Amino acid sequence: MLRYKITLAYDGTNFAGFQRQPNKRTIESELTRVVNKMAKNPTPGIVVYGSGRTDAGVHALGQVVHFDMPYHLTAENMRKGLNSMLPVDMEVLHVDIVSDDFHARYDVSGKRYVYRMDLGEFRNPFKRNYTGHWKFPVDVDRINQAAKDLIGEHDFTSFVASGSSARTYFRTIYEAGCRLDQANNELVFEFYGNGFLYNQVRIMVGVLVEIGSGYRPVDDIQNLYRIADRRAARRTVPASGLYLKHVYYEGDDPEHPTKLPKHQR
Repeated sequence: MLRYKITLAYDGTNFAGFQRQPNKRTIESELTRVVNKMAKNPTPGIVVYGSGRTDAGVHALGQVVHFDMPYHLTAENMRKGLNSMLPVDMEVLHVDIVSDDFHARYDVSGKRYVYRMDLGEFRNPFKRNYTGHWKFPVDVDRINQAAKDLIGEHDFTSFVASGSSARTYFRTIYEAGCRLDQANNELVFEFYGNGFLYNQVRIMVGVLVEIGSGYRPVDDIQNLYRIADRRAARRTVPASGLYLKHVYYEGDDPEHPTKLPKHQR
């Protein structure tokens, strides 16, 4: 058996998320089907393990999964074979053969997300599956001033949706910021941390755009830490603008090499 680490991109528009669900099209189910077909449907079947779940409509530029294959294929032949059978809204970008103690989920040391927010007056029909939408005037400098309060270890109780299975809501964010993409008339948010809670990025973006438009004070994130109440954060921006950009493992980022502690996973 060889263990393969797969870096995967996908358009999440027509998926019910990453995790397998009965009678629904998911990233996990599609990839599992193709991997088992390549292996001639062994018994027991091959299990695919992802670095984490993405919700329905969320995209990935660099999701990571691993699985064990009973046949020896080169990394390049594995990449070509998977891509020849995967649907057009999924692509394997890179394949590595890794040691049998590597785990796509439990060895993660950090994740980087991007959120794209269209600033047009009306919702663009050609962007509706790939951006959020914010039609109000916004101050990017004000957003970045507020985003500094996200950096560091904090209790993100106000920024997690109900239904989270996390044992604790403490997480550490290393980078948080926003830039204006003038060519596309979009805000581009980027967050890098040791882990993120259920809907955390979408809730943080919702708070930041409200701050940027003057609907909240610029120091309101500190207030939300103190309140520790999801209702106070209010808005969850649409899944369509969210992209899992990169998953980090030991050695990828010497500045932040620590795995998420077991009690925080």
